[in-house]
Amino acid sequence: MSAHCQVTGRSPSFGNTVSHSHRRTRRRWDPNIQRKTYYLPSEGRRVTLRVSAKGIKVIDRDGIEAVVARLRREGQKI
Repeated sequence: MSAHCQVTGRSPSFGNTVSHSHRRTRRRWDPNIQRKTYYLPSEGRRVTLRVSAKGIKVIDRDGIEAVVARLRREGQKI
């Protein structure tokens, strides 16, 4: 799977690298994707998610149970 956050949906952005001589070449900026394991107390098991740094902050803010419920509503298999 490409650099894609399961929680926020962040994906790579594309643009140009501009050199000193002002030549342009294509490049991409990947989001800061981390593989994190969270414990779901309601199910008594752990889940591993591919999340960006921003996704980790969303999980800290909303809670893992709410985030997993939203992902399942959107049709992702967790």
